Amino acid sequence: MSLDASIQSAISSIPECVAGGYVDMSTGMLIGVKTVESHPQEILDFVAAATADLFQGKNVVTIEKMFKKNRGLDDDGHHYFQEILVFSDNLLHIFQRCKNNPDHAVVWVCNKSANIGMALTKARMSLDSVEKAL
Repeated sequence: MSLDASIQSAISSIPECVAGGYVDMSTGMLIGVKTVESHPQEILDFVAAATADLFQGKNVVTIEKMFKKNRGLDDDGHHYFQEILVFSDNLLHIFQRCKNNPDHAVVWVCNKSANIGMALTKARMSLDSVEKAL
């Protein structure tokens, strides 16, 4: 299945999902995106940049290194932050770090009225198929 088809399939299964995207955080590029309504490219570009900041921003990297040091772990490239939920005025944003390539992430945007637990569960269930489609 293509990346676009995989994202569209996930959008259909995640409650009240209005958009989904696949981000390469190492380049800051939005590799694939599907939305129920059109958005200016400038906004989509900022989604990719914001995703990279959330997972790989200076302070997040510092916190992860501190966790590793305090726990006596090697800095092996493993990341503690795997999922981040952001609630805006009208939307729920689910950011997920990919499992096979930690420099990639998937972003889902749902209406704020979506059942949070179900949206997160369905997003988790969709992650593997979306990641494998790339």
